[in-house]
Amino acid sequence: MKDTQHKEKERVILVGCQLANNEEEAFQYSMEELASLTKTANGEVLVTLSQKRDRIHPSTYIGKGKIEELTSLEEELEPDLIIFNGELSPSQNRNLGKVLSARIIDRTQLILDIFAQRAKSKEGKLQVELAQLQYLLPRLGGKGIELSRLGGGIGTRGPGETKLESDRRHINRRIVDIKTQLNIVVSHRERYRERRKRNQAFQVSLVGYTNAGKSTIFNRLTEADTFEEDLLFATLDPNTRKIILPSGYHALLTDTVGFIQELPTSLIAAFRSTLEEVTEADLILHVVDSSSPDYVNHEKTVNNLLRELGVEGVPILTVYNKTDKVTKEFTPSYYQEMISISALQKNDLQRLTEKIQETVTREMIPYTIHVPSAEGKIMSQLKQETIIKELSFDEEQEFYRAQGYYFNNSKLASDIQRRMQK
Repeated sequence: MKDTQHKEKERVILVGCQLANNEEEAFQYSMEELASLTKTANGEVLVTLSQKRDRIHPSTYIGKGKIEELTSLEEELEPDLIIFNGELSPSQNRNLGKVLSARIIDRTQLILDIFAQRAKSKEGKLQVELAQLQYLLPRLGGKGIELSRLGGGIGTRGPGETKLESDRRHINRRIVDIKTQLNIVVSHRERYRERRKRNQAFQVSLVGYTNAGKSTIFNRLTEADTFEEDLLFATLDPNTRKIILPSGYHALLTDTVGFIQELPTSLIAAFRSTLEEVTEADLILHVVDSSSPDYVNHEKTVNNLLRELGVEGVPILTVYNKTDKVTKEFTPSYYQEMISISALQKNDLQRLTEKIQETVTREMIPYTIHVPSAEGKIMSQLKQETIIKELSFDEEQEFYRAQGYYFNNSKLASDIQRRMQK
C-alpha cells in the first residue's frame, strides 16, 4: 500500500448536521476538528456545508434541500471525497451514493483511515485492521458500485475494495485470525508488564486528548525520538522509556495514543490491550492543551474514557501544556494535583519532573540509614531505586547518612529495613 502522505492531497467537502441539543460553539469546534482530521489524513478542505435540524435525516443524514445544495457544490468543485461529521448508517451511505459521484465516508472511517496511516508496529496494524473490518462488516449489504464506494476511505487505505467484495465468511475468518494473533501479542505484553512489576519499576503513563503535546513531553523527558508534529494522532503505538527524576531515581514513562471525542467504539475495543497500559500505571499524567478553546470538553472526554477503561485509585497529575500559546480566556479546572507548563521550556520540564517526584514520594516510605563509604554499590542503588532527600558524609566515621523514601516492595526494601533497625 502506498503512503498517502507522499501523494497529492485529496480534495474534500465536509458536511455537518447541528442538532437542537448541540450548542453552536461546540458544533463549530467539532467541524474544525473534522477539518484537522482531514488535514492529518492528507486531505484539503474545499468547503464546509452544514445544516441545523431537530434530528438526523434517517435516509440521507441531511435534508433534501441540503442534498441538492451538496450536489451543486460537487458539480462545481469536483471533490475526490465527501466526509460527513457523524457515523453514517449503511442505508444512509447507500442512499447518498445514489445521488453523489464522489467517494463518501464518515467521521468514524476517517479516524480509522488515519490510524491505518499511522500504525507502524505489527500489533498496531492488526488492531487497526480489526477495527476497520468490524466497522465495514455491517456495511456489506449492497452490491457492485454501492460496495465499491466503501473501498478504502481517504487515501484508499486499509482493507480496500478487494476485501469488501469478498463474502462475509471470508471477513469473519479474517477477524478470527486477527484476534488470535492479537491474543499472542497481548500475552507478550502482559509478560512484559509482569517483568516490569517484578523489577519494581515505578510506571508513569501519559494520557490526553490528541495533539495535547504528550509526545513532545515524552521526548524531552526521556531524550527519545518519538514522532511529534502538530497533527492529530501523531503517536499511535505506545512507547516506554526510562525517565530520571531530579534525585536520580529511575522510573518508566509510557506515551499512549491520544483520545478524541466520538472515538469509534471498534477502535477502543481493538486498542484495549494497548490502552490497558494506563490501568497498570502507578501515576497518570493527564496532558491538556491549555491553548485549545475546547480544553474543558477535552478533559471530560479523557476522564470519561479513563473511567470506561476501569482506571480507579491511580493518582492523576493534570499537566496544562502549551502555556506559551494560552489565551486570556483560559481558566484551569480545579484539580488537587496540577501544573502548568510549556513542553518547549527546559525550566518548565524541570518543574514537571520535580512535581512527579513529589507525587511519587507520597506513595513511598521514609527512611534514614547509614552506609559505610566502602559500600559504593549500595549508594548507587539507593540513588536509582529510592528517592534521596538528603545525603551527607561523616568524615570521622567514614559513612554516608542518607535520608529518603523507598517502596516497600522494592529490591532494597529488606536491606533498608535491616539498616534502619541498627
